[in-house]
Formats: sequence, structure tokens, C-alpha cells
Amino acid sequence: MKKAVQHKPVMATMPARRKAVAATLAALGAAWFAPAALAQDGSYPNRPVTLVVSAAAGGTTDLAARMISEPLAKALGQAVVVDNRPGGSGSIAAQVVARARPDGYTLLVQYSGYHVITPLLIKNLSWDPVRDFAPVANILSAPQVLVVRPSLPVKTLKELVAYAKAHPDKLNYASSGNGSLQHVSTELLNQMAGTKITHVPYKGTGPAMTDLLGGSVDLTITTPPPLMGHIAAGKLRPLVVTSKTRLPSLKDVPSAPEAGYPDLDVSSWFAMYAPAGTPKAVIDKLTGEIEKIMRTEAFRKKAEELGAEAKYMNPQQLAQYQQAELVRWAKVIKSADIHAE
Repeated sequence: MKKAVQHKPVMATMPARRKAVAATLAALGAAWFAPAALAQDGSYPNRPVTLVVSAAAGGTTDLAARMISEPLAKALGQAVVVDNRPGGSGSIAAQVVARARPDGYTLLVQYSGYHVITPLLIKNLSWDPVRDFAPVANILSAPQVLVVRPSLPVKTLKELVAYAKAHPDKLNYASSGNGSLQHVSTELLNQMAGTKITHVPYKGTGPAMTDLLGGSVDLTITTPPPLMGHIAAGKLRPLVVTSKTRLPSLKDVPSAPEAGYPDLDVSSWFAMYAPAGTPKAVIDKLTGEIEKIMRTEAFRKKAEELGAEAKYMNPQQLAQYQQAELVRWAKVIKSADIHAE
């Protein structure tokens, strides 16, 4: 007679299964709350940090990111990698960071024109400048400079306006993209002067500068950093600085009021953002280290050489300034009847 095989009741295996499921859920929960845990235990960062840049290499947004990345890497004890994601008037980079895990390892270095003007000009964006981002710090601020190719027969803003009116639809200008401050400020000049200078958008200041230097476009209005070397070499001719006063690094270039356009007062700023929901401790760590870096003489001197200002703003100040800029540019865009192309 065969001995009966003793089977374990199915229910006897359930506790083990429940334990396994519980362990899995616990692991998932730990992973989900890891950003807060890392922030609290002081282990942030424990791997490389990526700065997603909304413009191509060569422009001020890129320069701002690279100026801060090296000293920030030393301060954090981890590599800080610059990842250029140009295009979509800043939307490609913004989407990457807005959708990233809010743990402080994927950050956005954004240009003000893209962050406060793109949302005002382009409907149905997949990101929101307020809802989707946590301000970290402002890094650089700078007025803009209107420059022309040297072969263009104008030496002042007044002469440029006269030439544009005498040759309607002949002149064109480069910008870093639709919705950029370069785009809006030049359209503002068109409105003020009654000119029709045609817009040619690029995926960042770098590519725009390449075509301007090559003679494919006639002029641009942009921040000083990518211009200074070319101006010094005589490859570009500056006509006006879009601020109330002259720029110390371009003492011979008139301010907007001096050139006859006092309301052409346009400055850009370049700031760092984290995805919304990033723990406060992580934001505090980042902004604290950035403030220390920006207070150094080396950083301030480098910014000055580029024609910019190391203008630190903490998260609260940046959020307030950003809101004021959204209100200001909404009025300008409406009054100047500026549209995305």
C-alpha cells in the first residue's frame, strides 16, 4: 500500500506571498520617497547632477550653466553635467525637467525669454513656468545689445531705422527662437520705429551667431557674453545697449535713452529650476552653494568680463521676480501686438 503524499495546504503559502508582496511594496515606497529621505539624511547628492540647458552651446544660457557647473561640482562633491537641449523656444529642455523625478539630480538652466515669454506667446504648452518648476537661484542678468554685420552701412540706431524704412522688408534679424526675448525685443523696436525687419528664428544664440557672422542675417539683439569677442575683433558692430545706462564693458555704445528709445529697456536673466515637488532641503542645499559661488570675486569678475552681472536671487526672490516679469511682458506683448510665428 502506497504511502499517501502529504500536500501542504495552499493557505500555508499565503503568509510567504504576503511577505513578498509587502517587501515589494516597501521597496517601491522607499524608492518613491527616496528624494525626501536623501534630503533629510544629508546624502544628497550621491551621484552626478545634470543641468539641462534650454539653448545650444555658445549662448549666454549655456555660458551661465558652464560658469556654475564646475564650482558647483566641487561644492557638491559630485560631477555636474551640462546637457544642451535646444529647440521649441525652450520647451524641449523644459519638458525634460518638468517630467523628471523631483530628486535634485535633473535641473533646468533656463533663459528668461523662454520661461516668461514663451508661455505668453504659445498656447497649449505641455509645461507651465509656475506649476511645473521650483525656483532654485538666478545666476546671471544682462541687458541686451543690438549688433549688425559690419558690411551693413549703418553706424547708429537712427541710421539703422532710416535704412530699414528706405529698404522695407529687406533687413532680417536673428533670434534664439520664437518667443525668445531677442524676438520680442526686436519686434518691440519694429513697433516703436515703424520698421519691418524680418524675424529669422534659430535653435539658440550659438547658431544665430554663426549665421550673423557669416552674413546670412543682418542683425540681432542679444546679451553681451556671446558678442564681446566678436565686437572686440571688429566682426560685429554694436549700435545700442537696451538699458537706461551704458554698459561698463561697452563704454562707447549708447544706452537706449541716448539712442532715442528710452522705452527699449530690456534685460535678460538666466536661472536654475528644479522639478516641482523637489524637497526643500535639496533646494536649500543647491541655492546655498550657488550663493557662495556667486559671491566669490572670481565668479563676479568672469560675469563682468562677459558683459553680464552675477545677480543672485534666492528661490523666494526668483519666484517673485518671475511673476513680475510675466505681468510686465504680457502687457508689452499685448500693446505691441506681438505673435508667435
